Amino acid sequence: MERDIMKHLATWKDAEDRKPLLLTGVRQCGKTYISREFGEQYFEDTAYFYFEGNRRLASVFEYDFDVDRILDELGNVIRGKEIIPGKTLVIFDEIQACPAAITSLKYFCENKRELHILCAGSLLGVSVRRDRISFPVGKIDRLQMFPLTFSEFLRADDGRAAYEGVQKYAVGRELPALYTDLLKRQLKYYYIVGGMPEVVAKWTDTHQIEAVEKLQDNILQDYSSDFAKYAPRTDIPKLGWIWDSIPKQLAKDNNKFVFSHVKAGKRSAELEDALEWLTDAGLVYRLEMVSHPELPLSFCANATFFKVYMSDTGLLRKKSGISAKTILEETELYRNFKGAFTENYVLTELLAQDIHPYFWRSGNMAELDFIFERENKIIPVEAKAEIHTRAKSYQQYCKTYSPEIGLKFSMKNAGMNQTGNTTTYSIPLYLIWMLRQYDIF
Repeated sequence: MERDIMKHLATWKDAEDRKPLLLTGVRQCGKTYISREFGEQYFEDTAYFYFEGNRRLASVFEYDFDVDRILDELGNVIRGKEIIPGKTLVIFDEIQACPAAITSLKYFCENKRELHILCAGSLLGVSVRRDRISFPVGKIDRLQMFPLTFSEFLRADDGRAAYEGVQKYAVGRELPALYTDLLKRQLKYYYIVGGMPEVVAKWTDTHQIEAVEKLQDNILQDYSSDFAKYAPRTDIPKLGWIWDSIPKQLAKDNNKFVFSHVKAGKRSAELEDALEWLTDAGLVYRLEMVSHPELPLSFCANATFFKVYMSDTGLLRKKSGISAKTILEETELYRNFKGAFTENYVLTELLAQDIHPYFWRSGNMAELDFIFERENKIIPVEAKAEIHTRAKSYQQYCKTYSPEIGLKFSMKNAGMNQTGNTTTYSIPLYLIWMLRQYDIF
């Protein structure tokens, strides 16, 4: 299963200023697999160490931070094979289970830069906050991993010819039905399946929706089990309430996240820590509001006014109780939730391209799905689930702020138009992965 993150790992491997790399991401998004596969493809040897529940391994880091001693014990004592810098990839999996190992990265960076160390942590953000782990600031490189994007799903599901074919067309040029029909169909399947690697593998092997949904149920249950295993006891019920409320809150016309809608009688002060836990675990994303867009957008964001989305569209679909048939047949009764579902998909596609958006709202009069900054530009984005792209809020934003470039994501074919000072690119939802080919980057 080809993952785009492999290119970033290869770049890290050859970087002259390389530091130990921390690979983060939601549980079961493929971090362990890609780490091992990276070692298999790019190194003579891979030394894999799994920290969770491994007291013997953790003890190696508790005596001191002499990196030569640590490497000797990891290699010759723990695995029975020498670790050779430059030839061996060292993988520390679930490193958050050993705070001393995290601290040791500072010393590996300073004293053993020639060694390639790749660290993976699913609940690292949770552990740092809970256990007050001291991070070796400035001594590590970071890379976040996500579930499979649509383009990765397309390639995994026998769509490589289409993936390569559309890239031969000029940016913004309409695509023929040869491609659009296939891509529309595959996008529906992606909405159903999502991007969790195990689920995608089951789909590509069987193309049986029942088998896919069984795995999705298992993953959702595993996440709920993580609440009980890793969260503070007082937060466990709150996590469940918030987790269950996300699809319901997205289905509202005004899908701002409202704490009082999570559980009757509960206030934000009682639930904020639980939402933070879900965010740190990578299970949900918060999208904050900006009313007056200026650079940098992070300074303009209202942290108290936000929306909450799930990390995977397939899991959102299953947790929402939307049947695969509803997606495939585009049932009219599904129209309202389809818009929020599309927003969730667009957000995951943007985040996977290292784009961290906000949304814009002007009082109660207008709302734009996303805005993000790129160098000295603020890019407005309108996302529509269907082919119709008339958007009053987008027009109002452009009239008010006159951006150089704007984006419209929908099921409409690719195109471009000029209105006033704004060049608007129409990009099909199934081609968001090609965004970096546009001149905004």
